[in-house]
This record gives sequence, structure tokens and C-alpha cells, in this order.
Amino acid sequence: WRRTSWKVCVFRKELRLKMSLTSPRVVGTGVKVVSTQKLFTQGGLVSTDNALDLAIDGKGFFQALLPDGRVGYTRSGILSRNAEGLLTTTSGYVVQPQIQIPEDATSINISSSGIVSVTTPGNDIGQEVGQVSLANFSNPRGLTPVGENFSVESAESGVAQEGAPLDGGFGKVLQGYVESSNVNVVQQLVDMIETQRAYEVSSKSITAVDEMMQFISRNL
Repeated sequence: WRRTSWKVCVFRKELRLKMSLTSPRVVGTGVKVVSTQKLFTQGGLVSTDNALDLAIDGKGFFQALLPDGRVGYTRSGILSRNAEGLLTTTSGYVVQPQIQIPEDATSINISSSGIVSVTTPGNDIGQEVGQVSLANFSNPRGLTPVGENFSVESAESGVAQEGAPLDGGFGKVLQGYVESSNVNVVQQLVDMIETQRAYEVSSKSITAVDEMMQFISRNL
């Protein structure tokens, strides 16, 4: 009787072990992408010698008025003038706050603090015509992308905090430069190899667990 009772006890333990091994928390049910996010790390600065090309060295976003009335935020500072002389982005959206360049301006100077000044014929002294303003967020990764290199604020990003370059933690503005991609190709290749190796290890682990379950099933 004792011997039979011991065998039943062992069978119950093996059954519980098998049930625990087949639990999704132990074996796993695959992987899925939970979320994606943008990285707003500093990209390299490339000189263009174009007076209306701006780059931000540090934190902050340029602001422009989108067609739907919302304010769009971008790190791209490739600007131009429209028919009214207003500074616009490559998409034609007016930079906020508006900065108007006189039609007869002979030169345009934008300081690192964002002050825009121009010279006109017969007047070699720079005349201030506007101020480039930047915006930042408590959680920039929470911004919602809307295309054309623009994002808009969301509940996750928080409310935009506006200020002048070099003021309150904002970066400085560099005239005649554009910010290139912040993607490090070498680092991305290393990360991809690490991910591939991790996947291979997980795959082998699942195979090993499957073989163990088969062994237990055959020997019950």
C-alpha cells in the first residue's frame, strides 16, 4: 500500500511539473512589438553657407504653423522666404513666431541666441527684424509624428515650453548649418547582431524545453 501510494504521489508531482512547464509564463508565446519611439539625440552639423539654413546645437525644436492650425515642431531648419517675405520651412509652413525679411535686404544675420537682423542698401548697420524661438517638452519622445518631419504635442509629451536659444536649457542656433541624421550605422549593426544572437539563444532554449517535455511525456 505504501509503495502504491508513493507512486501516485510521484505521478501527481510529475503532472504538476508538466502543467507548470506548459504555462505561457514559462515556455513563452512569442514576441511582439510593444511600442516604438523616436530618438532626438544630436545629429552631426553640416555646413551649407546658406544664410537661411539653421541648426540647433542642443535641445529644442523649431516651430511652424501647420495647415490645420496646429503648431508643428521639427529639428529641420532649412528655411526660405515666401512671397510676403516671411520665413517658411521647406513645406511652405510659416515659422512661428513670424519673422519677415525685407525684400531689399542685402544680408541676413542670425545670432546664436536667435536674433535676426538684416542690412539694406544705404544702411550697413544691422536692423533687428525678429527672434527665432525654440520649444521643448518634458517628454519629447511622446510627440506625435504627423509627417514631413513634423511632430505635434500630445498628452504624453506635455505642453510645449517656449523660449529663446541659449536661455533656460535651450540649445544655440547655428546659421549656415543643417543637422544631419543622428543614426549611427555602426552602432545599429552592432545592435542588430546582438538582437539576432539573443533570438538564437531564445530559440534554442525553447527547443530544449520542448525536448524536456517530450522526455517527461514519454516516461510518465
